[in-house]
Amino acid sequence: MSTTTATTRARLMLNKVPEVTIWFWVIKILCTTVGESFADYINETLGFGLTNTTILFTVVFVIALAVQMSLKKYVPGPYWFTVVVVSVTGTLYTDILTDSKGVPLWISSTVFAALLAAVFGIWWYRERTLSIHSIRTVPRESFYWLAVLVTFALGTATGDWTLELTGWGPGVSILLPLTLIAIVTAVWYSGGNPVLTFWVAYILTRPLGANIGDFLASPSSEKGLGLGTLWTSLIFLGAILATVVYLTVTRTDVIEEYEEHHPRHHLESAPTGRKLISERVGLAVLGAAAAATAALLVWANAQPHTDALAAEEGAPPKCSSGSPLNQDEATKAVAAHFPADKVADYKKIVTDTEALVKSGDQSGASSRITDLETAWDNDQDSLQPKDCQAWTYVDQQIDPVLSAVRSSNPQPAQEERAMQDLLSTLG
Repeated sequence: MSTTTATTRARLMLNKVPEVTIWFWVIKILCTTVGESFADYINETLGFGLTNTTILFTVVFVIALAVQMSLKKYVPGPYWFTVVVVSVTGTLYTDILTDSKGVPLWISSTVFAALLAAVFGIWWYRERTLSIHSIRTVPRESFYWLAVLVTFALGTATGDWTLELTGWGPGVSILLPLTLIAIVTAVWYSGGNPVLTFWVAYILTRPLGANIGDFLASPSSEKGLGLGTLWTSLIFLGAILATVVYLTVTRTDVIEEYEEHHPRHHLESAPTGRKLISERVGLAVLGAAAAATAALLVWANAQPHTDALAAEEGAPPKCSSGSPLNQDEATKAVAAHFPADKVADYKKIVTDTEALVKSGDQSGASSRITDLETAWDNDQDSLQPKDCQAWTYVDQQIDPVLSAVRSSNPQPAQEERAMQDLLSTLG
């Protein structure tokens, strides 16, 4: 059976057909974004549960892959549907290890990296080539899709691990994978090893797409655009559908005709038609980029920050250094490290809310306490680095105040107790 989908598309995107190259990577990033937002929507918003969602998409992936591999030629719809499903499935495999089984992200990253190395090792041992230019048999296409699945899981694990180490928000977190993809692209374009650069870029598109999805879906209080997982999923699914329809109608990415008129050595040459650097130099550049990335992550992890991933998932934020504070320690730290005018503003809002609760104006109290939430979120970037442990302590006291005041069945005693606890810390 000819596996035209994997073979011809992979060959050209690594070489000299710019239009096919652009189409491939644009849709690939769209698919990775959907993998993040759609999985979150079904799991969390619809309440389907992580285990059930994983089982569902595993079944869908098996069916989609069976259809894809039964085809004799490249058909855009089934191919890209399989990529969308495998992006969701790979994401879920990492999520279920982390969220359900409690496996640390550094272990997940290590395991998936080792698994990917094993896939490539067996692929090489059996076929004597890792070149995706030569995927023309069922076993080779099977290795291709297995490698794709593992790269999505690995990209998810390493991307989440980066957020855990650095505490970066969804907007800033886009910059690292985007920069690395630009470096990999430059190495490929200059004559670096096409197979290596392809798979490195394939892994990096996963955290890039996930971070884009998080940035669009996250509320403004978390420095996102606030579209939510549903709208983010719909927008990107619509973009994928429109692109696939365009490719189906125009046949822009069908390259059988192109192959007939171009010798193989041309397809496997550098995109510029000449070697600007050797593959050894390209490998050295990629190694230097990896070392610089590791150094950046070590530095970022050493800075005061909270665990952005834990905060995103609703868990109490964690600081990179220091021990949790008690009430007295938190009160002293707030007075010592936070600007007095900011603290006075927070106290004024809480006392105003307390007065409204005592007067029976629950609606007014709910409106006024929102001012505290807004001010606190806006000041996070300036306060948190000053004293992460103090910021975390106050943040965890604000949550019960918001819940008590906004409750559909408010209890004045509970509201009063939560606000008094917060006021005690604010001094």
